[in-house]
Amino acid sequence: MADLVLLAADKTIETGVTNLLSRPHALGCRAFAARSFVHVGRDPGCYRRAAEFLSGLAGQYRHAIVIFDREGSGATKDRSDIEAEVEERLSASGWNERAACVVIDPEVENWVWTDSPHLAACLSWNEDIELRQWLAGRGFWPEEAVKPPRPKEALQAVLRLTGQPRSSAVYGELARRVSVARCTDPAFLKLRELIGRWFPAETRP
Repeated sequence: MADLVLLAADKTIETGVTNLLSRPHALGCRAFAARSFVHVGRDPGCYRRAAEFLSGLAGQYRHAIVIFDREGSGATKDRSDIEAEVEERLSASGWNERAACVVIDPEVENWVWTDSPHLAACLSWNEDIELRQWLAGRGFWPEEAVKPPRPKEALQAVLRLTGQPRSSAVYGELARRVSVARCTDPAFLKLRELIGRWFPAETRP
């Protein structure tokens, strides 16, 4: 059996997560092989039809992860309740306890905003003012907030200023360079815990 199949809601999530998974040392796990798919139905498709999509692959992979944004999925429950609902359907479709769902609340851009020193460079930020200070001055990142309340809008504002398109390449670069220890998002922490548990680092005798 192959190691892992990943079902993502869009190319942005797929690129970011696959680049992240290519860093086993940073994640504290062994190297493993992952195959990824993007659901044509995007977030709602992952939410409602992930089990249907992955059911035929249950005998080919050891584990599966479904990952999508809460915002745009059409789900009205809390993040953890959505995950439990999808995981129940995955289990019933033949995966048993070998598959999991990761719901990013509100959206994947929440993973962008950390205190990493690489963040500004990845976003081509060359302004005289510090990135977070600029965002705070425009109401995107309140001083008391751990992350911008509207992470996608904050990122779009920065990319407009730096003249970059909002592409999956930006997310891939961030996933390759930013320390995984700096992200405190619950969905990110769940993904990291799953990978560490499923593919633990090999210990020398």
